[in-house]
Amino acid sequence: MDIPVASPSSEVLASWPVPAGSTLDLINVSENLTYRVAAGDWKAILRVHRPGYHSLAAIQSELAWLDAIRADTDLSTPRILLGGDGERVQRISLSAGDTRYAVMFEHLPGRHPDPAGRLNDAFFALGMQTAHLHDHAQKWVRPAGFERMSWDENSVFGSDATWGDWRDAPNVTDEVRDVLERVETVVMARLAAYGKDAKRYGLIHADLRLANLLVDGDRLHLIDFDDCGFGWFGYDFAAAVSFMEDDPQVPGLLAQWLRGYRTVRPMPQADEAMIGTFVMLRRLALLAWIGSHREATEPKALAPHFARVSAALGAAYLEKDVFEGHVNDT
Repeated sequence: MDIPVASPSSEVLASWPVPAGSTLDLINVSENLTYRVAAGDWKAILRVHRPGYHSLAAIQSELAWLDAIRADTDLSTPRILLGGDGERVQRISLSAGDTRYAVMFEHLPGRHPDPAGRLNDAFFALGMQTAHLHDHAQKWVRPAGFERMSWDENSVFGSDATWGDWRDAPNVTDEVRDVLERVETVVMARLAAYGKDAKRYGLIHADLRLANLLVDGDRLHLIDFDDCGFGWFGYDFAAAVSFMEDDPQVPGLLAQWLRGYRTVRPMPQADEAMIGTFVMLRRLALLAWIGSHREATEPKALAPHFARVSAALGAAYLEKDVFEGHVNDT
């Protein structure tokens, strides 16, 4: 991945009417390059899209959903800032021959929840907000040409998986592969039996992990809808515990998330029973992500132990899933 840390701000920011003297600070490298743009007390967030990950139509579809969420609900999501030409998606040049789509968002206040801290209140609030998000997704009439990715079994395990094959990740030994291939088989079977009824499958955020939440007093802001797409509603909990699935507090966080969720909309027992399967689906997707994003900072830090811990989680899942019982055909 090309990381243009030295891109001149005068070139990168020319497409937006930002204050004079605005500077760029690279704050994250993942699917995209994320910058903080600042001039005095004024701040914004600039997302520079990774080539080939989303089409222009897909980016515009994400922004259309954000617009609708802001218009139709009380959920707090960032506003999209218009470029100088009145368009929200800009094409910018980072270097010779490197032209990318970019979007600028308002900078929301708050801090990310601390994974080492007490998270019960945050997960109760997140459960409520996720339920509101799912309600909106089910009722919203999507515009013509709406295009987003899917987060189903094919996108994780298929021949053209979004983040590649988890088997190609670092430190996937023969022993780890043996366990996780059995996990994949069980996950696929359970997902096939569960199905994709519209009551349980639809448009989701798909990446509501702690890094994409901002706690601002009593307010919880939801940010970074870049991975939003079609998936099972329970997958949004699995995404919320990304990279911390082995933390002993996770079952308690699930209880809080479910309690919050059920204050807004039902979560039938058959759906709750699948959450452990979604956690493993997400974990294997993240293992593949680490393998296909080795050049980025976060995957490098996670790589030494992620496959081994994934296999330990998988073994527990196969023996007796700590989240679920066996799913009935109901």
